[in-house]
Amino acid sequence: MASEDLALGTIFLLQTIVGFLGNFCLLHHYLFLYYKGCRLRSTDLILKHLIVANSLVILSRGVPQTMAALGLKDFLNDFGCKFIFYLHRVGRDVSIGTTCLLSVFQAIIISPWISKWAELKKKVTKHIGTSNILCWILTMMLDIMVPVYVTDKWSNKNSTKKKDYGYCYVVIYDKITYFLYVPLLLFHDVLCLGLMLWASSSMVFILYRHRQRVQRIHKTNISSRTSPESTATQSILVLVCTFVSLSTLSSIFHTCSAVYEFSLWLVNTSTLLAACFPTVSPYILMSHDSRVSRLCFA
Repeated sequence: MASEDLALGTIFLLQTIVGFLGNFCLLHHYLFLYYKGCRLRSTDLILKHLIVANSLVILSRGVPQTMAALGLKDFLNDFGCKFIFYLHRVGRDVSIGTTCLLSVFQAIIISPWISKWAELKKKVTKHIGTSNILCWILTMMLDIMVPVYVTDKWSNKNSTKKKDYGYCYVVIYDKITYFLYVPLLLFHDVLCLGLMLWASSSMVFILYRHRQRVQRIHKTNISSRTSPESTATQSILVLVCTFVSLSTLSSIFHTCSAVYEFSLWLVNTSTLLAACFPTVSPYILMSHDSRVSRLCFA
C-alpha cells in the first residue's frame, strides 16, 4: 500500500469518526431532553432531521471511501453501489434542504411582530414537522435517477464517460438525459443557497436593528447578556456561512473533476470537502447551545 493511500485512508477514517461522534452526541442530547420532558425549542425538530441527514452523508461516503483508500477496491456489488450513492445523495440534499429550512424559519421567528411576517409567524411552528417530511419525500423523488448512473467495478457496460471513485463507477450512458437531469439538481442547490443567503441577510439586519434599539434604551447600562433568540440566530448564521463556504469549495473541485481529465486527487478532495459540513456542524451547534454545555460538563 502506498504511503499516499494510507494517509488518505487515515484522513477519511478520522473525519468519519469525528463526524459520526459529533452527530451522535448531539442527537443523544436532544433525545435526552425529550425523555426528560424538557421544553424544546422550535428549531430543535429541524436540527434532528439535519443530524440524521449529516450522519447518512458521513457513513455512506466516509466508510466506503476509507475502505477504498486502504486497499479494499471491489467490496460492493452493483446493488450496493447504487444503494450507497443514492443514500449519500439523499442525505446530502436533505442536509441542504433542512439547513435552508432552518435559516428561513429562524428569520421568520425573529422578525418583529409588526412586520408583514406576523401572520406567518403564528402558523409556521405548526408546520415544521410537515415541512421536514416533505423535504425528505421531495429529495427522494428528485434523486431517484442517481442509481441509474452508478455501477460496480465489475460491470462492462458501455458508456461515453466513466468516473472512478475507487470502489464504484459513475457512468454516463445517455448524454441528453444526463444533461437534462443535472440542471434540475443544480436548480435545487442554487434555490436552497439563494434562500439561505436571503434569510441570513435578513437575520443580520434584524439583529443589527435590535442591537441599536437596545443601545438607545440602555445608554448608561448595556446588559452583556444575550437573549436565547439571538444566540440561536448567531449559531444558525455561523452554520449557514460554514455550509456556503464549504459547499462552494466542494462544487469548484467537483466541477473541475467533471470538466477536466479525470483525476483521483480532485475526486478525493471534493469528497473530503463535501463531508466537512456534516462533520463540523454538530460542534458548531453544541458550542452555541448552553443546554449541551450543561449536559456535557455537569
